[in-house]
Amino acid sequence: MRAARKGNSMIQRPGGRILVEQLLEFGVRRVFSLPGESFLAVLDALHRSGIQNVVCRHEGAVSMMAEAHGKLTGAPGIAFVTRGPGALNASHGVHVAMHDSTPMVLFIGQVKRGQRDRDAFQEVDYRRVFSPIAKWAAEIDQAYRIPEYLSKAFVIACSSRPGPVVLSLPEDMLRDEAAVAVCSRSAAPVQSVSETVAAAAAEALGQASRPLVVVGGSRWSGRTAALLAEFAERFSLPVAASFRRQDYFDNRHPNYAGDLTPGVNPRLAEAFRSSDCLLVLGSRLGDIATGGYELLDLPETGKSIIHVHPDPSEPGRVWRADMAIAAAPEAFLERIAEQDPPSLIGADPDWLDGRRRDYLEWLKPKPLPGAVQLSEVVRWLSANLPDDAFVTNGAGNASAFLHRYFEYKNCGTQVASTSGSMGYGLPAAIAAKLECPERMSVCVTGDGCFQMTGNEFSTACQFGANIIAVVANNGTFGTIRMHQERDYPGRVSGSDLSNPDFAALARAHGGHGETVRATSEFPDAFRRAAASGVPSVIELRLDLEAIMTEASLEELRSRNR
Repeated sequence: MRAARKGNSMIQRPGGRILVEQLLEFGVRRVFSLPGESFLAVLDALHRSGIQNVVCRHEGAVSMMAEAHGKLTGAPGIAFVTRGPGALNASHGVHVAMHDSTPMVLFIGQVKRGQRDRDAFQEVDYRRVFSPIAKWAAEIDQAYRIPEYLSKAFVIACSSRPGPVVLSLPEDMLRDEAAVAVCSRSAAPVQSVSETVAAAAAEALGQASRPLVVVGGSRWSGRTAALLAEFAERFSLPVAASFRRQDYFDNRHPNYAGDLTPGVNPRLAEAFRSSDCLLVLGSRLGDIATGGYELLDLPETGKSIIHVHPDPSEPGRVWRADMAIAAAPEAFLERIAEQDPPSLIGADPDWLDGRRRDYLEWLKPKPLPGAVQLSEVVRWLSANLPDDAFVTNGAGNASAFLHRYFEYKNCGTQVASTSGSMGYGLPAAIAAKLECPERMSVCVTGDGCFQMTGNEFSTACQFGANIIAVVANNGTFGTIRMHQERDYPGRVSGSDLSNPDFAALARAHGGHGETVRATSEFPDAFRRAAASGVPSVIELRLDLEAIMTEASLEELRSRNR
C-alpha cells in the first residue's frame, strides 16, 4: 500500500489507512493485535496492506509479543488493542518494555471524540494511565496529524534509553478523511565518545587491581558483543552480565564471570563487592545486580565507577559515578578500542582467572530429589541447541535453573524480561520464531508461568510458529513456595496448583506433546518435538522438593527449625 496521489495532490483517505501507510513507510512488516470495534478502520487498512497481523488471544500477550519483537530487531514492536479492558490488559507488556528499555508503540482504540469525559462505554484517560509506565502517552485528535504523531512516537521509542510509547486512537478520528502525505522516518540522534573520555576511562581501569565489567541494558548487537570480547581480552577484564542479559558476552569465553541475578553465585557477589573499579556498560545497575542495593554502599561505593549509558540522567542517579558517559555501549567500545591497554592492568594476577574458575564451578549441577533433574535438562539444552537458537523464559524458580546452567553463545538469543514478568516466555518464543523462522525457538517455563499465557499456544499453531515449550511442572508457584518455606515455615498458603496434562493440551491445539518422567527420556523427547513440524510442549514431571538450584524444600525447612 502506498500513499494515494491524484495529480500533484494527496487523495482524501480515512485515518486508519493513513496510519497503516505511515507504518509501511517506516518499514513495519508485522503487528500484533487483538481485534476490537474501536479500531475497525485500521483492521480494514491492514487487510490490503501486506503487513502481517498476528492475532493473539489476550492483550497481555499482544503487548509482550510486540515487546519481544522490538527487543530482537531494535525497531519498535507494534501492538493494537481495543479500549478499556483491552488497554489495561496490554499495560503488562508496556511495563516490560519500560523496564527492559525496548522500543515499542502501543495503539489503543478510544471512544468517539464527542463521547469523551462522559464515562462512556469502556472510556479511559490513557494519558493518565500510561504516563507513569511509558516514555510518552498521547491521543491523536485529527486524522491529518497522524504522520506527525507517528514520527514523534518512533523517535521517542528509539532515542536515548529506548522504551514504549502509547497512542490513543478515537474511533471516529480513524474514519475521518484527510489529504496528507506520509513522512520519512527521522534520523536517529548520533551518540559519540571523545578520545579524551576514552583515554580517561582506560587510565582509570589501569589504576585498578580488581576491575569488573558489568553489561546490560538495550541497544546491543552482535557487533557490540564482538567489540566487547576484543576489549575484555586486550584489557584482561572479567565480564559479568546483569539480570537476563547473559547473551551479551559468549559464556564460553575465558573472560566471562557469570551473571548478577537473583540467586547469584555467592563468589561472584563477593567479587562484585570487593572490586575496586566497575565499568558499567549499558546497565542501570539496579537492585537485582546489587543484591537489593546491599552489595554497594550508598551513595559512595568506595570504588571507582565508570558508568556508560545512553540516557544521560541514569549515571549517578543511585550510585555516585566517577565518570558518567552518555553513550550507547557500542559507541564507547569503538572509541576505547583505539586505546592501548595500560601497563598496570592485572595488578592482582589471579583476579581474572579466579572469576572464571568461580563461574565454571557454579555450572556443575547439584543433584536434587526426583527422577527428572532440571539442571541436567538445561545442561543438555545448552550443549545441543544451535548457537543461534532463541531461548526464552518468564518468571519463577524454573528460570533460575536456566540462568545458572545454560551457556549463551550469541548476542540476541536470550529473550527474557528483566521486569520479572510471569507469562512472558511463550509469547516471546512465538515472536522470535515469527521473526526468524529458520532458527530454533525454545521456551523454558514453569507450570504457573506457562498457564499465564498458555492460550497463546493456539496462536503459535495458527501462524505456524513451531516453538518448543519445555514446561517444568512441580505443581506449585515455586518462587512463592520457596519464600513461604523460608519466612513462614509450615504455613503454606495460596501457592499450590492443580495442573492439566500439558502434553495433551498441546495435542488438543493441534501441536505435539511429550511427557518426561526421567531425565534420560528428555533428549529423545526433544528430538521428536523438533522433528514434528508443529508447535510442541514437553512437560517435565518434577519433584516438588527440587524447588531451587542449590537447595531442596526439606533443606529450606531444616534451616528454619
